[in-house]
Amino acid sequence: MSLELWVKNDWLKPHKTSKQEIEGLLSIVDRELKDCQIDGISSDGKFNHAYRAALTLATSLLYASGFAPSRGQSHHHRTIESIPEILGPDTKDDTAYLQNCRAKRNAAEYDSANETSESEAQELAEFAKEFDKNVRTWLKNQGY
Repeated sequence: MSLELWVKNDWLKPHKTSKQEIEGLLSIVDRELKDCQIDGISSDGKFNHAYRAALTLATSLLYASGFAPSRGQSHHHRTIESIPEILGPDTKDDTAYLQNCRAKRNAAEYDSANETSESEAQELAEFAKEFDKNVRTWLKNQGY
């Protein structure tokens, strides 16, 4: 399904971004990637920082493609699901991984503490770093 069809379903809305907005999002990514490596915070906290980095990268892809999620329409879910629509079908496994991380992050945020292990937090941090490289390359190729 194309992102244009997502607009018709009211899952997304058109969005005009700017280089400044994308740079602002990438500065959030930089902060979150740094914060997910801080010693002394919980594995849930590290996981949450790494998740926010990955989600913000997906948001930058969506914005640079001319779209934003419609509010109240599963914002995180739709943003993550847009990744293969933008970067191609080779990223479907990354999308599935991030959807699992989204569910785990929600449990840690809203249900109970200690939902994630140190190794899960580290794995997501490593994923987010690699995703950061791929997204920045794509953004550069798009003129951002």
